Amino acid sequence: MIIYKNKRKIIDIIKDPIITDKTTKSLEDNIYYFKVTRNSNKYEIKQAVETIFDVKVKKVNTISYPPKTRRVGKFKGYISQYKKAIIKLDNEYKIDLFED
Repeated sequence: MIIYKNKRKIIDIIKDPIITDKTTKSLEDNIYYFKVTRNSNKYEIKQAVETIFDVKVKKVNTISYPPKTRRVGKFKGYISQYKKAIIKLDNEYKIDLFED
């Protein structure tokens, strides 16, 4: 397991939460979705979430998405590739993504 000495590197692993209809339904089951850096692994993601949100992570799954081609008229471009982390927390912990 890699332990970072620099806290800034840990914070940079988690980019932003993914909020869709499906992900908001899974919040009831204590499952959270985040965009993460492409070169991070499961151990680094677990350590980052535990450090940033002060929770206990039970399980981490990751999915890497390839770049997608998009067209607008005659112009063709790409949507950048990213990595998604699916994080399951222990039952007694919660992450407050939406402030009251």
